[in-house]
Amino acid sequence: MAAANRWIALDGGREATLIPWPSLVEQGRGEVPLAASKVVLDESVAQESWGIGRHLAKAISDACGLSVTCARGNDWHGAIRLSIDRSLHEQEYCLDISHSEGFDASSYLGAGAQAAVRITGGDVAGLRHGAATLRQLVVQCAPSLPVLHIEDHPAYASRGYYLDVTRGRVPTLDWLKQWADLLEECKYNQLQLYVEHSFAFDGMSETWRAKGAMSPETIMEFDEYCHERGIELVPSLSSFGHLYEALRTKGLHDLGELPEQADRPYSFIERQMHHTLNVTDPRSFALSCAMIDAYAPLFSSRKFNICGDETFDLGRGRSHEEAERVGAGTMYADYITRLCEHVRELGREPMMWGDIAVSDPEVLSKLPVDVKLLNWQYSPDVTDREVALVAATGANQTVCPATQTWNRMLPSLDNAWRNINRLSKAGLDHGVRGFLLTDWGDYGHVNDPRMAIPALMYGAECSWTAERTDFESINNRIGALRYGDHGELLTVIAQEAEDSRIGFSWGDLVRYEELRAQDDGVNTDVLSSIWEPGPDWKKQAMGKPLEEVRAMFLRWLAPRLEKSAPGLFQHICGAIAQGSLPSGERGAFLLAAAGQELLDAAGRRFAADSGVMSVRADDPKRDQLAAQLEEWFEQYVRIWRSVSEESELSKIGQVIWRCADLLRAKH
Repeated sequence: MAAANRWIALDGGREATLIPWPSLVEQGRGEVPLAASKVVLDESVAQESWGIGRHLAKAISDACGLSVTCARGNDWHGAIRLSIDRSLHEQEYCLDISHSEGFDASSYLGAGAQAAVRITGGDVAGLRHGAATLRQLVVQCAPSLPVLHIEDHPAYASRGYYLDVTRGRVPTLDWLKQWADLLEECKYNQLQLYVEHSFAFDGMSETWRAKGAMSPETIMEFDEYCHERGIELVPSLSSFGHLYEALRTKGLHDLGELPEQADRPYSFIERQMHHTLNVTDPRSFALSCAMIDAYAPLFSSRKFNICGDETFDLGRGRSHEEAERVGAGTMYADYITRLCEHVRELGREPMMWGDIAVSDPEVLSKLPVDVKLLNWQYSPDVTDREVALVAATGANQTVCPATQTWNRMLPSLDNAWRNINRLSKAGLDHGVRGFLLTDWGDYGHVNDPRMAIPALMYGAECSWTAERTDFESINNRIGALRYGDHGELLTVIAQEAEDSRIGFSWGDLVRYEELRAQDDGVNTDVLSSIWEPGPDWKKQAMGKPLEEVRAMFLRWLAPRLEKSAPGLFQHICGAIAQGSLPSGERGAFLLAAAGQELLDAAGRRFAADSGVMSVRADDPKRDQLAAQLEEWFEQYVRIWRSVSEESELSKIGQVIWRCADLLRAKH
């Protein structure tokens, strides 16, 4: 079977698929009924890996209503047999589904039945990947399986997922475990959780109070859960920049590069900016090391991500004199080098975000040779330029595309696919061995985490197989495997939620509101964050009153606001009706669609009030729209709490309530 087809024919005209698609799939004739028998791990599989068989037996039991058990040893008979063959490579596996010798329907269920399904792995990881493939087939094909021969191995040795658990949303442990299950099913083998202030460090309660912070016990339990599923939970901690919450506290604000920023009103946008340690103060390095020392022992992984990204303030405040003397790039490289040395002293392998180094060749040349650079590039039109730049130095790098879900209600599927597909290919072309898909939550993490599932599956496909597919095909396959449709839901989202048809995104609303400074003037930091209209936009807006700047912003948004129209929610409803989404995901998609319709209507109202466009006859009146937003948020609260701790939910509420107040104020 040609891999480009990526469908398996079943009896009755049905089809099944696999994500990621295997390296080789050969289909024979007929189907094999699943037996009420055993999943048997032979003695080549270590006792501690028997959970692979247990999970597989449960999947078959759930799909077929049969009582399938698990055993280990060469003397047991079972319809499914798992073994390890060291002649295969690491993470490689073979899966064979065939009629056992002497098969007939009456004897097949007996205790002496021979194996009809065999999974052979080159190691435990390969065996686990083969079991994941079989589980996907069982879910789609039970109570029988097609005759198949599969040979498979990954393109990237390391396939990771990076989940933001700090910028507003801290997931519950139960939900994190569900996410780890999904990652295992899609053959990811690494997970990192992005932490700034969302971990309960001793002596730092002023930083993490009322944030839903994770406890040491939560981390250790989740680490164990991930380990059992073949996923390396790698500690990741902001230890240089992005310390906004810590540097706003009375106890630590003096360690910041710009401590005078600590007393400014809270801002989603400024949280991304003013947060860098003053590297000339010895207490800063002591704080970085103390956090690393406390966090690292909670993980079984021997890796540690020190982050080190977006240190925007370095050399602009307390360390300005030193930056004038030696250069900000040298200061950055020196601090990173010291952090890496400390991580190595703990017996860990350092990794870091590569944005500062990639943008400055001098910094890149001064970094430790053994640090792994996480090379994030998020443009949908990304080329291989930055990957080639790092590869030419011989530095160890991981390519990091993005889910394109943050600051919006519904995901940007087209942008996510283009970015993931292109950057993963660039990495393979330049011999990169690591892939890390990033899932951020800027501006409060308003996006429901389940909105990232399509991109998660894009990443699974692109990090596993070097052979490329197309956007329509991957969406159809995700629809069949995850949503019980033929791609209808993802097609509607791709068409209706593309950037040009989202009139007023969550990010737009946040910027519109936060343009207002404390003195009722214009917040210039927020103004600087609106870079899309072009370099002259900020110059034209500087010095103008708030309402005029807001009108300029809305005028730039006008083409999108004109294209946006009621109907998104109805279209999503129609697509969902054609599938079989789990109830939790169904509610998440419906709520996101309803929320985006309301935001678009609010944006059009603000634009009309500013004289940018005319009022639409079908838009609700201001007070009605304000009430609808408030009622929507109450539904949002319930769905948020089903997957997340309370964390910073109230801050999202404040944005919604300010929006409602602005609408009523214009009445």
